[in-house]
Amino acid sequence: MTGWPLLSTITFLPLAGALIILLIGRHEDEAVVAKNARYMALWTSFVTFIVSLFLWTEFDRGTADFQFVEKVDWIPAFNISYHMGVDGISMMFVLLSTLLTPLCVLASWDAIQSRVKEYMVAFLVLETLMVGMFCALDLVVFYIFFEGVLIPMFLIIGIWGGGRRVYAAFKFFLYTLLGSVLMLLAILAMYFDAGTTDIPTLLAHGFPASMQTWLWLAFFASFAVKIPMWPVHTWLPDAHVEAPTAGSVILAGVLLKMGGYGFLRFSLPMMPLASDFFAPFVFTLSVVAVIYTSLVALAQEDMKKLIAYSSVAHMGFVTIGIFVANQQGIEGAIFQMLSHGVVSAALFLIVGVVYDRLHTRLIARYDGLVERMPAYALVFMIFMLASVGLPGTSGFVGEFLVLVGAFQVNTWVALLAATGMVLGAAYMLYLYRRVIFGKMTKDDLKAILDMNWREQAVFAPLVVLVFWMGIYPASFIDVMSLSVERLVENYQLALATSEGPLFAGLWPSR
Repeated sequence: MTGWPLLSTITFLPLAGALIILLIGRHEDEAVVAKNARYMALWTSFVTFIVSLFLWTEFDRGTADFQFVEKVDWIPAFNISYHMGVDGISMMFVLLSTLLTPLCVLASWDAIQSRVKEYMVAFLVLETLMVGMFCALDLVVFYIFFEGVLIPMFLIIGIWGGGRRVYAAFKFFLYTLLGSVLMLLAILAMYFDAGTTDIPTLLAHGFPASMQTWLWLAFFASFAVKIPMWPVHTWLPDAHVEAPTAGSVILAGVLLKMGGYGFLRFSLPMMPLASDFFAPFVFTLSVVAVIYTSLVALAQEDMKKLIAYSSVAHMGFVTIGIFVANQQGIEGAIFQMLSHGVVSAALFLIVGVVYDRLHTRLIARYDGLVERMPAYALVFMIFMLASVGLPGTSGFVGEFLVLVGAFQVNTWVALLAATGMVLGAAYMLYLYRRVIFGKMTKDDLKAILDMNWREQAVFAPLVVLVFWMGIYPASFIDVMSLSVERLVENYQLALATSEGPLFAGLWPSR
């Protein structure tokens, strides 16, 4: 290590806060313990976010190399090290994780009244695991963080969720665990072939073409469930509906991005021949996801389920952008993931605001809220328009770049994906009209109060980000540009120097 270990500080500071929460208040009143736990979690996560901003200010945008690198021998006998670092791709996801965590703590302030101490510990541990996964530059370290995320999320859904929380938690756990077991076998195969689990070394290794196929499928089994892609998406609506509001925020905002990040970090650069061969397969699943889940979203009567299905559709754009494997497509996919992390998190928080007041998520239970909650209606409108991709908001930039990249590769994929934007506008406007507009006819809504200062504080940074990313996207694209450029160049070079496409003639070239 050289200099201050910034990445380790950001990664393990939340864990230190969790340990302090576990130690305080053993002999105090339960209400005092809950209050102390809330404040400790809030300050720990807020300080972590402030420290993570040094990544943004000190990041060198003139290089595609990994930065803030830390490397210490961990298991020398097996050539495994504690290796951390970020490039233009991973750094943005670290910032997204550290931003959303304090907002989740604030959103849970009044909503969570039982086992508050344990709840805050679970969220801080979850933050450590999320940040560590995006920073890890060793496959074993990555796998530990990647799998570790399941445990606190499983507890958050299973303990503080809704009526079917245990079913949803086990479904989430089993779906994601099954694919990850196959990924572990692939990691072992890579270790025996390359003699190391160091990610920068593996990026330059060059795996045999015959081996790439099985490695790609093993990693795909894990990452496709995480995104999630159709048809392995069925765990997501259940998990979202039963999870507490903050659980849905972190699930949609960060955990769904783990699969897309995995494709960018492993599948595309380490298995380029297999990625090129399976690209039509990915396009097919992605287009089905965009259209099918958008239609399913139109039929939903539960607000959370509607937003959950919209997430599957938006992540379909992401997988299309990644596997078109050109500069615009990949930059669009990353930008779309960041935008979705902000917008979907905000939409679940929007649902949480009214759920805390009436304890129902059914669309039919609401109407004419603009009369009593004008500030809420305004904030809801901003994120609804960002979700449908209105120019000037973050949602437009990512989808536009993905479509530009897709048109260069396959016009039909771009055309079919574009229909998702039309359907997205249909289901989000449908939701907004029924909840916000119309005449208020239900007596219990006439006494409802607008957002309090804490809820406004949660939405304020997300509103700023939506417009910042939409109006000045270059400030984000410049960070990732050189890393994406190197990824695309290495990918194209690997294809150009290969002996030929895998299984030539099995299906038409894209």
